[in-house]
Amino acid sequence: MRYRLLGPSGLRVSQLFLGAMTFSGPEEARRMVDLYQDAGGNVIDTASAYRDSEEVVGGLLRGRRDRFVLATKYALPRDPTDPNTGGTHRKNLARSLDRSLRRLRTDYVDLLWVHTWDEYTPVEETMRALDEAVRAGKVLYVGASNLPAWLVAQANTLALWRDWSPFVGVQVPYSLLRRDIERELLPMSEALGLSAATYGGLAAGVLSGRFTGPGAEASGRRVDAAALSPHEHGAARAVREVAGEVGASPAQVAIAWTLARSHTVHPIIGAGTADQLRDNLGAVRVDLPEQAVRRLDAVAGFDPGYPGPEDRGTRSWLNGDSEVVPPSRSGAQVS
Repeated sequence: MRYRLLGPSGLRVSQLFLGAMTFSGPEEARRMVDLYQDAGGNVIDTASAYRDSEEVVGGLLRGRRDRFVLATKYALPRDPTDPNTGGTHRKNLARSLDRSLRRLRTDYVDLLWVHTWDEYTPVEETMRALDEAVRAGKVLYVGASNLPAWLVAQANTLALWRDWSPFVGVQVPYSLLRRDIERELLPMSEALGLSAATYGGLAAGVLSGRFTGPGAEASGRRVDAAALSPHEHGAARAVREVAGEVGASPAQVAIAWTLARSHTVHPIIGAGTADQLRDNLGAVRVDLPEQAVRRLDAVAGFDPGYPGPEDRGTRSWLNGDSEVVPPSRSGAQVS
């Protein structure tokens, strides 16, 4: 496992994050955390809304809390009868964070994500409240989950002007079958130096071959193979073919593809068992040939939409006959 810096901070984080939302039970979860730690992983991601996930994680990290970069989220409602248990406002942040700290059995979290966009709370209030939590020592870094790019950029500009703690990363869905972040969020992350923690890399198991490959599982699960579109079947087939060529599993290829797309990407592994996690962790050892990456790119059939194509390439209408080479944006990385 290699390590990178978390956004513009100096915090070292592993290539792959471990998602705790899919933990299936305390004993299996312990095996998964042990396996992840042995592989060199150091980031565990949970949320206040993930049922008893925080309590499970808190128990699993007893005696080794400081070894991990612990991330949780706030904003989703804890009590549907109380409107103030949801939202990104100061009151909910204070109450949700204190509850998370109790459940996680710790006095601080390394990374607190805003779980979703709350259009009713001014972004100034959210960023100021997050900064107060950082200054109080309850939170070390803050991030934005499922927020639009323009809002993240606005929030970080406010933080820069007012000396508040900025977002160091975004958490977003990303897979060969869901490439929306390539329009705005991924270019923004690269330009601002933010980390992109990505979830859903296997597209609910479609890209792992679970429903489309030899011995595919029967319907009745989250995904019914008979209900998959031709496009989804085509992408899954391409992943299986590349996996056979490079000697890896389809899941490893799907995850390796996201790593190959940008130096800012940190896939969140949301496995349900230790065996699945062991296989997924092998993605860091898969070096996809450039031709394979282009092949997978093509089968995805992604259209970046306006103004994407107009802002890329030689652009003679802007640069004349001269060829302009963009600066390198290689991410900081330590072994």
